Amino acid sequence: MLGIFAITSCNSNSSSANNADSAAVANADAATNVGTTAGFKLGVQMWTFRMFPVADALNKVDSAGIKHIEAFWGQKLGGDMKGEFGINMSAEDKEKLKKLLQSKGIDIVAMGVISPGTKEEWVKAFDLAKEFGLKYITAEPKKEFWDLIDSLGGASGIKIAIHDHPKPNAYEHPDSVLAAIQGHPNIGACADIGHWARNGLDPVECLKKLEGHVYGGHLKDIVKFDDPKAADTVVSKGVINIPAVLAELKRQSFDGMLSIEHESNWYNNLPDVTFTREYYDAEVGKLNK
Repeated sequence: MLGIFAITSCNSNSSSANNADSAAVANADAATNVGTTAGFKLGVQMWTFRMFPVADALNKVDSAGIKHIEAFWGQKLGGDMKGEFGINMSAEDKEKLKKLLQSKGIDIVAMGVISPGTKEEWVKAFDLAKEFGLKYITAEPKKEFWDLIDSLGGASGIKIAIHDHPKPNAYEHPDSVLAAIQGHPNIGACADIGHWARNGLDPVECLKKLEGHVYGGHLKDIVKFDDPKAADTVVSKGVINIPAVLAELKRQSFDGMLSIEHESNWYNNLPDVTFTREYYDAEVGKLNK
């Protein structure tokens, strides 16, 4: 469903357009993210709304009071757009999507989770990221591409954030991510705290291991620790100590995006996302007192 280059589950605008709307996005941040002492930015991983085309999913993001997204390859664009988000988008669809994003004051900060299989696909991925003004690409790259993507990242100013899926997975433990980061200054981490907990790892300790290298994260909660198949639940209702996670990110002066990724209640999850945004606002507000 996500195309041959994308990781199919995350149990898993042009620069000018972005610049034109930068003031609106900044104002939205101030309104919807209570206090941003640590520079936190809250977004939605669009996998959360994977049952809907991008045009409809953006309405949900907007309704939740969030102004940033992490796109995923393969999501149908919808509206008057014919294709799907990814490297095969037509020039016409790209322009229509940029206009739609600008009209809502929403920006794409990242995309993923991807794992291109060739150099050519990686180059196209970075080209797409540049066109929409992305900050980082969330990925689980094959080791053979570490040098390439680090070089592409350096040339483009776009980072690669390595994501952790439940075991068995090449990046299931922070040590494997640190191995990829070694000697590659443009490679860092996308901290999926839910998957760490599924792997029997303490998310706070994982964040400490990756200090200085966390570019983004997936904000979620699960019902059972140390179970790769543990179901998602609404953030703050599960086993993860979310306040401790946010406190650790503040201590590290994290200034990236936390993407809400809610893999449950697929067809009616907007209330869950809105609740998570409100809970996040409250907890960040406490950090700033």
